[in-house]
Amino acid sequence: MAVDFTPDPATLELRERVRVFVRDEVVPAEQEMLPDTGTGPTDALRQRLQRAAKEHGLLAPTAPVRFGGLGLTLTAQAEILREAGHSLLGPLALNCAAPDEGNMHLMHRVATPEQQEKYLVPLVSGAVRSCFAMTEPSPGAGSDPSMLRTTARWDGDAWAIDGRKWYITGADGAAWTICMASTPEHGGAPAGATMFLVDAGNTGMRITRHIGSLDTGFTGGHCEVVFDDCRVSPDAVLGEVGRGFAYAQVRLAPARLTHCMRWLGIAQRAQDMALDRAGEREAFGQPLAGLGMVQQMLADSEIDLAACRHLIAHAAWLLDQGGRARSETAVAKTFVAEAVGRVVDRAVQVHGALGISYDVPLSLFLREVRPFRIYDGASEVHRMSIAKRAVRRRAAARSPQ
Repeated sequence: MAVDFTPDPATLELRERVRVFVRDEVVPAEQEMLPDTGTGPTDALRQRLQRAAKEHGLLAPTAPVRFGGLGLTLTAQAEILREAGHSLLGPLALNCAAPDEGNMHLMHRVATPEQQEKYLVPLVSGAVRSCFAMTEPSPGAGSDPSMLRTTARWDGDAWAIDGRKWYITGADGAAWTICMASTPEHGGAPAGATMFLVDAGNTGMRITRHIGSLDTGFTGGHCEVVFDDCRVSPDAVLGEVGRGFAYAQVRLAPARLTHCMRWLGIAQRAQDMALDRAGEREAFGQPLAGLGMVQQMLADSEIDLAACRHLIAHAAWLLDQGGRARSETAVAKTFVAEAVGRVVDRAVQVHGALGISYDVPLSLFLREVRPFRIYDGASEVHRMSIAKRAVRRRAAARSPQ
C-alpha cells in the first residue's frame, strides 16, 4: 500500500507558526542556559515560555484535546516537534519535552478519570511538572528493568514503597512522580511491577542529591530519590497491580519516537549553521564549501538527516495505524540518536575553533545530544532486540507452511 507522508495543510500551517515562535521568542532565551552559567532552564523560564506558547495556541501539541492539548497524530507530531526542536528550549516551551510528554501519553492511556483530572489536566496546562522514577543505581534496574529492586508492600490500608531511584530527570520541583516498584501477589493480581503516583509532598519520598551531568537542558536536573516507607493509598496505583512493565511499553515506544523528533530539530539547526559557515568562511583561496573534505561532511549530514526523517515518519505512521511498531521505533531510536550526534559533531568541525567556543551554541548542542544514545534505551540494548526480532522473523519465514 502506498503511503503519502506529505503533511496536510493544517499541519503545514501549524509548523510555520511554531517555526516563527521558536525563532522569535525561544531562541533568544537560550542565553539563559548557556554552559558558562552552570544552570539549565529554570522553572520561571519554563513558565514564561509556556505562557507565550499558550498565547500563540501552540501549547501541548501531543496531548489530547479534551485535556487541553492540540491532539496531534504522531505523524503530525513529527513535523511540529522537529520544528520545536530547533531550539533546546522549544519542546519545553511547547510543553512537549521529556519526561512530561511521555507521562501525558501514559496518563491518557492508563489513568482513571479521577487520576486524569488530578494529575493530567494540570500537567497539560503547564501548571505543574512531573517525573518518572524507574532507573536505579547498581545493582538495580537500568537497561535491564527485570533487575528492579524498589519494592511496594500492602500493609492492610496502604502501599508502602521502599527503594532508591537514580538519575530521575526533572525530580526537583516536580509536583508528582510515577514510581515503578516490585509488588507481590495482591488481590488476585500476579506478582510483578506496579506503577504508583506519588505526590511531591509525601514525607516518605525525598531527593538526596542532584547528579552532575554532561547535559543541563532539563528543568529540575537529574536527581537521586529515596523512597522510605513511602505510604500511598490504593487509588495511587496507576493502572493495575502487577502490570507495570506492560505500561512502561505503552509509554516508551512513542516516547522514544518523540525524542527522535525533537533531537532531529537541533541536528537540522546545526546543519543549517554548518552550511552557512561553509558558504561564508574562506580558506585556501576559496569558501569552505568548495573544499572536498568539507563537502563530504555536509553531504553525509544531509544523508543522515534524510534517513532520520523517513525512519521517524514510517514508525509514526505505523503507530497511528494502531501497530505496536516495536522494531521500527527501536531502529529509529538507534539510528537517529547516533545520526544526530554525527551531524552536530560535523557542524562543530566545519566551524573550527568557533564551533567549540561559546560564541555559537554548537558546543552546547554537542553536550546535550550525546546522552540520547543512552536515554530511553541504550543503542546496544536496542540493537540486541532488533537482532532477536530479525532472527525470529527469518526463522518463521523459513519454516515449512
